[in-house]
Amino acid sequence: MSRLRIRCDAQTKMLKANKFQSIAAPEKPVNGAARRVDTDKHGFQGRGESPQGHGLRQPFAAFRPVSRLAKTLMFSTAVWSLFACANLSAQEPFQFPTANHFLYERGGELKFFAPTAPDKPWTSGSFGCVRNDGQRLHEGLDILHLQTGRLGEPADPVMAAADGTVVYINMKPSLSNYGNYVVIRHIVEGMEIYSLYAHLSAVRPGLQAGQPVKSGEVIATMGRTSNAEVIAKDRAHVHFELNVLVNDNFAAWFKTASPGERNDHGEWNGQNLNGLDPREIFLREHNPAAKFSLLDFIRSQTELCRVLVRATNFPYLKRYPMLVLRNPVAEKEGVAGYEIALNFNGVAFALMPRAPSEIKSAAKFQLLSVNESEEKANPCRHLVVQRGGKWQLANEGLREVELLAY
Repeated sequence: MSRLRIRCDAQTKMLKANKFQSIAAPEKPVNGAARRVDTDKHGFQGRGESPQGHGLRQPFAAFRPVSRLAKTLMFSTAVWSLFACANLSAQEPFQFPTANHFLYERGGELKFFAPTAPDKPWTSGSFGCVRNDGQRLHEGLDILHLQTGRLGEPADPVMAAADGTVVYINMKPSLSNYGNYVVIRHIVEGMEIYSLYAHLSAVRPGLQAGQPVKSGEVIATMGRTSNAEVIAKDRAHVHFELNVLVNDNFAAWFKTASPGERNDHGEWNGQNLNGLDPREIFLREHNPAAKFSLLDFIRSQTELCRVLVRATNFPYLKRYPMLVLRNPVAEKEGVAGYEIALNFNGVAFALMPRAPSEIKSAAKFQLLSVNESEEKANPCRHLVVQRGGKWQLANEGLREVELLAY
């Protein structure tokens, strides 16, 4: 498919010719004990029995007992035979950030991803709980280089994945494990999505924050910069992310949450960017048999847990109003808090306003439910922990919720 795609894509031809000019969800019991799922008029599923006997609400959608990786691989296999030139551009909000399109070649993953070591699988360069036996998150794709210069250094141009505006450039590699990196804001289906390009050797001269860029416009050159590891020449790559922004007030929150620690990147610290899986997005948007919607993709994330937050005016609500659900009770009585569904990486993908009469606890943050199968499949963010037979927000989970609601 990659060859067909390249023949359809004049830009890729130019890049390969070294002309680098700019071109403008069966039902799984929550906590292992729920027995009944009904849908209420608010769009949440109805109350069921929890292991603590509190009648906690069920997740937004029934859980499938299939691992995330298995679902992705089954989907990928089904899609191979459906790819064609027609219809490819109509539903693609994002393009690859380099000329490496081997993701669309059957069995091409080893040419697309940069695994962490020669004896590691290609999945170690993909998104998710793919490192340290599933206990460490990798929040992007490591896309392998195709070109090298005279000294064996990567020479691939790095391109904007979609139309957008540059919001941040870091050219002090010693200050980040990203090394030199660029962040671009995109508006897709009314949503702000932030792409990140890391380990760069150089940024295009003259590129600066506030500057608009077009999809496919060259913004940088691939490199090996990082303050956390030495990236070997043979696995040189661009680390690519697609993120939601958690909070405009990150810098102020960080001062209170991590006193004495440095924050050299303000709101563009990686902790303030929660990643979506770019691989899944690329595969789905290239499937001509099904119309792709990024909003639907986010809304259909698998729920790890649900929390109740006694806060009513935090930036995420304004940035992502399309993820806020309707609740007639709260519309009538007023809003006293939000019931929020988080995926395994902490992405808040559904927020239900709750009225005072619907909130029984006085706690500022309350864990309502946990999808145990999802926590087992994707534990690497360590957002929840089980103590004494009861699920609780772990330290990382509490930090995530505090930042969200700050």
